[in-house]
Amino acid sequence: MKLLNVFLATSALTLFAGQANAVDLEFYFPVAVGGAAADTIQSLTEEYVANNPDVSIEAIYTGSYADTTTKAITAVRGGNAPQLIISLSTDMYTFIDEDMIVAWDSYVTDEEQKSWIGGFYPAFMANSQTEGKTWGIPFQRSTPVLYWNKEAFEKAGLDPDQAPANWDEMVEMGKKLTVKDDSGNVTQWGVHIPSSGFPSWLWTGIVAGNGGKLADDTGKNVTFNSDAAVGALEALVALSAEDAVMAPGILDWGGTPKAFFEGQAAMIWTTTGNLTNVRTNAPFDFGVGFLPGLKQNGAPTGGGNFYLLKGSTEEELQAAADFVKWATAPEQAAKWTIATGYVAPRPDVWETETMKEYVKDFPQALVARDQLDYAVAELSTFEGPKVTQLLNSALESAITGQTAPKEALDGAQAEADAILSAYR
Repeated sequence: MKLLNVFLATSALTLFAGQANAVDLEFYFPVAVGGAAADTIQSLTEEYVANNPDVSIEAIYTGSYADTTTKAITAVRGGNAPQLIISLSTDMYTFIDEDMIVAWDSYVTDEEQKSWIGGFYPAFMANSQTEGKTWGIPFQRSTPVLYWNKEAFEKAGLDPDQAPANWDEMVEMGKKLTVKDDSGNVTQWGVHIPSSGFPSWLWTGIVAGNGGKLADDTGKNVTFNSDAAVGALEALVALSAEDAVMAPGILDWGGTPKAFFEGQAAMIWTTTGNLTNVRTNAPFDFGVGFLPGLKQNGAPTGGGNFYLLKGSTEEELQAAADFVKWATAPEQAAKWTIATGYVAPRPDVWETETMKEYVKDFPQALVARDQLDYAVAELSTFEGPKVTQLLNSALESAITGQTAPKEALDGAQAEADAILSAYR
């Protein structure tokens, strides 16, 4: 491979070009939230290379998660794969099926197996391990959380420091927070749960809060039409159809923070990866809380893992693994979390002085971490894109009133079973 590093100054490139034994690495990374994610990855990469002159790394921004997955698959099939990518944790089974990733276990010592791999939150490892092997390393991981506008709460006569404790409270508060003008048009909705693109992620949280899960840990079986799942979809549909606290139709994922900033919604559900974005841009005081559950606390994990791709030398893959060990170490992970709002993926990160000072000033950052105690794995199966799209289409059909929730989920279950039967 050529020595490439778009993030380094010309003088540094010249210096590294002179390193006869340099290991040249590439990695692809996506950005799925607002804020400083790309700049922070650039900064971390530069810092590592500056302190490891025998390694050169070209960090390549590859667009959305979907774009990154597609480009990685294409690169592997074309024989020019990078050593490393950040891609969705739910891509694990797809990548295994494509035979394009290698397990991390071969690139860690026995001690690192315990202290490093064993040091990540179990909730994040649920989408990172299968059949006794570790395929993904948690990095830009998240859970969805509830954000609320404290000023809007106060105007509605609600306690601005008190989030809804459960689904029923969210609906009751939402009714007080839904505001109409003199013509009867809604100017502020009580709650906004986005449903464009990948509605299944947030809906997984509603299912978890209703006591259910959507899949087992083999990637081969789903339970889209369980009683808990049907009840969760009925509750989501009712927010618009019956409770009148949420705008009807498909609500935009990317525009959700903007709707919050502009006062169009008093409460929103979105990723904790938007935490820094909201902190920077919200023109009002806001709170962060657990997702309100129908029966209990519950949320899905989400976000991206590091993966090692096949097609490189053992030396290159070991160098890539060493970079990831460094990037996920406490001080570096703390910088990443503070810059983006993603959840620091290891308990030891929260013990650094950097994080202690951060949460002392900004305790909202602790909410997503604490919610991990109630988190379930994000939906992940073999033939993941197909199976997930079946579910997303069913959800959209129900949300838009085209199909009754149970009928929509029964259809998705039958089609998913037909696909997954080949893997059983």
